[in-house]
Amino acid sequence: EIANRAGYGEGEINRLAERSPGFVWRLQGPSGNATDLEVGDDPQVIVNLTVWESPDDLFAYTYRSDHRLVFARRFEWFERWGGPSVALWWHPAGTIPTIDDAFRRLGVLADQGPTPEAFTFKQRFPAPA
Repeated sequence: EIANRAGYGEGEINRLAERSPGFVWRLQGPSGNATDLEVGDDPQVIVNLTVWESPDDLFAYTYRSDHRLVFARRFEWFERWGGPSVALWWHPAGTIPTIDDAFRRLGVLADQGPTPEAFTFKQRFPAPA
């Protein structure tokens, strides 16, 4: 487990997320995390797909909780790739995003830069009315 190498078990990091303010949902496979889900034809690609009440809530979890200790070491375990690896978007309440939608949003961000359809922590867009 990647998180174990940073001193945290993957389950601990997931539980931290689930207890964090603004957490709504996270993608899970049979093991309780998403790292064992196959996405596309590259077995080296993993996905992390979560729903939060606001970008501020996700930002606080990512950069201000103990998650930051694991996040800071991500390039020890993951290769950098040419495009964006994180896309934020507003998703209708009561619905669950799909992996296909997440990859589509990454493509929008790569092709068009931040827009209301796919944006970043640095350039956010307000929730639709």
